[in-house]
Amino acid sequence: MAVCALRRGLLSTVSKYNKKHTHRILSVVDGSSGSEVFRPRVQCRTCALPVQQRRFMTSRPEGKILETVGMFEAVKQHGKYETGQLFLHSVFGYRGIVLFPWHARLYDRDITPPLTESKPDPPGAHGSKEVKGKTHTYYQVLIDTRDCPHISQRSQTEAVTFLANHDDSRALYAIPGLDYVSHEDILPYNSAEQIPIQHELFERFLMFNPAKAPPFTARDTLKAWQEKNHPWLELSDVHRETTENIRVTVIPFYMGMREAQNSHVYWWRYCIRLENMGSEVVQLRERHWRIFSLSGTLETVRGRGVVGREPVLSKEQPAFQYSSHVSLQAPSGHMWGTFRIERTDGSHFDVRIPPFSLESNKDDKAPPAGYTF
Repeated sequence: MAVCALRRGLLSTVSKYNKKHTHRILSVVDGSSGSEVFRPRVQCRTCALPVQQRRFMTSRPEGKILETVGMFEAVKQHGKYETGQLFLHSVFGYRGIVLFPWHARLYDRDITPPLTESKPDPPGAHGSKEVKGKTHTYYQVLIDTRDCPHISQRSQTEAVTFLANHDDSRALYAIPGLDYVSHEDILPYNSAEQIPIQHELFERFLMFNPAKAPPFTARDTLKAWQEKNHPWLELSDVHRETTENIRVTVIPFYMGMREAQNSHVYWWRYCIRLENMGSEVVQLRERHWRIFSLSGTLETVRGRGVVGREPVLSKEQPAFQYSSHVSLQAPSGHMWGTFRIERTDGSHFDVRIPPFSLESNKDDKAPPAGYTF
């Protein structure tokens, strides 16, 4: 049994599978031009009936036809997905493929921990709760570029950013269509296509091998790229906290150090996801950050929205995700803060951003390899 919501071409799913049925994934294709607009639907292969779904489009767009994308597989309750596993993202609805897993420590402030294996708040952060970390699996994935336009209202088109290799300490470059996906956000499926995902790195990183399951195996270029970029790709800590049904998840990444004007500048990227766990429609209006550096400085940052947006979180579009960057003139620090959220009646409340550490690698290696294969 699957419970699916279809909305403007994106799938948001909470899924439980009936072993007696297989589910076929359908996409809407422009019948006149042949260009594909991905609007996944779920249909039971056995009984040919739609699998409980609410439709938020008033009707199928004129001139569109349905084509099969693939077949859903059983969700893995235990163990991990392998390199080459095709999937739909259960929140953002895009098609993707797993490159390799990461094992992170998840610090969930919504869970009251025992006194052992806890992580205290940084100095000055809100609250004094210690948080227990537990191992959690995330995946480095490629996003199908055909789906990126349909993600844009609920997420930045995800990319992994690196420091450039030249002297400009503030120069960044990005590899678009790379994301980090939690194990529970994976809805696995299979496809008969030899190139089921459109991304410029797909054929560089993966090859079709029908003797394997899943039938896509890592090329040496993927293994070499992962090894060279491991310090800047590695996902180690995930932080999560919920305030009044708004859950905030933060994942920080160390990007490296550059020298500028006879000083060292350390860079981090952080990815934030906001999720509305309730039924009330709310909108993010402001952000308030506190950034503490080991050098002793404490910076306050206030502003409207995030990344130029003030996203609405509703039952139909419950999540928004974005990435940003921070630099310090010290090898470590902490960040914490709040988001100001507005209700439909005009009232406001503050949602806590869980405090997280900014830690540099003790042994900085060569600059990121990026597109070097």
